[in-house]
Amino acid sequence: MATKQSLLAVAAVAACILLLPSASAVTDVEYCNKGKNYPVKVSGVEIVPDPVARGEPATFKISASTDKTIGKGKLVIDVKYFFFYVHSETRELCEVTSCPASGDFLVAHQQTLPSYTPPGSYTITMKMLGDNNEELSCISFGFSIGFVASDATI
Repeated sequence: MATKQSLLAVAAVAACILLLPSASAVTDVEYCNKGKNYPVKVSGVEIVPDPVARGEPATFKISASTDKTIGKGKLVIDVKYFFFYVHSETRELCEVTSCPASGDFLVAHQQTLPSYTPPGSYTITMKMLGDNNEELSCISFGFSIGFVASDATI
């Protein structure tokens, strides 16, 4: 039979583990237009590492699904720091996922932020466009950049 002290020790260790910062986490996403029925459904975004470290690669993995077969298209990424647009880029969809994409698929985008990037909270809006520029999906989600830059980039 376990003693009261050993049960308390196990509970304390479990609580400490739950409070440790995570190297990655699934981030909640919001659709740009909540009333629109997008052909591509997004179930979540994983950011590795979380928070993002300046001067080091960060990977954004978007879990998605569709009933369509997507042979080509674009991923349009806009980044805001507070209310200011700080970065925009467009990538070919087949560079960030396997094409043709259908059913469940993963979109993975890697970015290395400069060491001078200000720490804090950012918002990403990602639009997935089909080959005729039709909007297949549009999501936004937040992420954080940590306060410590890599020693190699200072």
